[in-house]
Amino acid sequence: MNTNTKRNTLLRLPAEWEPQSFLQLTFPHANSDWNYLLNEASECFVNIIQSAARFQPVLVVCDSVERVKTYFTNLNNIHFTEVPSNDTWARDHGGITVLEGEKPIVQDYIFNGWGKKFEASLDNLVTKTLFEQKLIQNSALESFDFVLEGGSIESDANGTILTTTECLMEKNRNPQFSKAEIEAILKQNLGAKKILWLDHGYLAGDDTDSHIDTLARFCNQNTIVYVGCNNPDDEHYEALLQMKNQLQQFTNADGKPYDLVELPFADPCFDEEGNRLPATYANFTIINDAVLVPVYGVSQDEEALDIFTKIFPEREIIPVNCRVLIEQHGSLHCVTMQYPQQVVLNSKK
Repeated sequence: MNTNTKRNTLLRLPAEWEPQSFLQLTFPHANSDWNYLLNEASECFVNIIQSAARFQPVLVVCDSVERVKTYFTNLNNIHFTEVPSNDTWARDHGGITVLEGEKPIVQDYIFNGWGKKFEASLDNLVTKTLFEQKLIQNSALESFDFVLEGGSIESDANGTILTTTECLMEKNRNPQFSKAEIEAILKQNLGAKKILWLDHGYLAGDDTDSHIDTLARFCNQNTIVYVGCNNPDDEHYEALLQMKNQLQQFTNADGKPYDLVELPFADPCFDEEGNRLPATYANFTIINDAVLVPVYGVSQDEEALDIFTKIFPEREIIPVNCRVLIEQHGSLHCVTMQYPQQVVLNSKK
């Protein structure tokens, strides 16, 4: 395992809007935190999987293929494999694929349950196991002695990575490295020319230490959508205002500012114990020819969908009710991980 690899050619972290080979999810099971909401969570996963399978293959990692298949009425374009897991957050335990020219390299980083908050030893082995099963082909696998979650980084496809200081500098992830050293590792491993560190913004109920995919996302090389809050009485108001101000100062690798589009702040959602949950429209998933958008059964859902329709006029906008997902403090993007078209899914396995 290593944190630095010398290369003769430039690496690149593809953006999510680039053509994809397949989408990966890890299905809920009774030994995960979903045990008390297993049917409701499973139905949400089925909706995500079947919506995505209209446009591209989907790989479903699960504890029992026989059990999970019973949830589906249509298995077209859906592939299953049995791999042990602690939980279901494929964005963070899934492989991160970079391109060396057109050659894909799946990078397997340490996943330690968002800074050792939760047990994640099985999740940490999922990507390695998929390669051992020969499900992922036409790609090398590289493992790194470095904690990094897919939800903590965003690529604009042109050499700029967007992330948050709170997450990457959290003391239980990579305490042995300084901020400058972490930036150097990201540039080396992901082929980045520029790292944009977002210092502000959070969501109540979030376990990830402010993953970027809960707050601000690239939609194309020139556009960032971000969560706004226009209620001065809301606990998020000041932090999100400071986040907006910082985003306005950001420029891409060519020194040009991004176009910023504000997403509405969803009405507060609470669990049964009165704890606020991290409902965010920034946690959308881009797939081939479509965008899956989380909705929560609140008044801002339609406004959010209208915004995505304007940003992605060439893609179908598909709402997915993700109210149950925020009960475990994540949403739609958190449970998915895309692989670029250069990666081959061995569907015969």
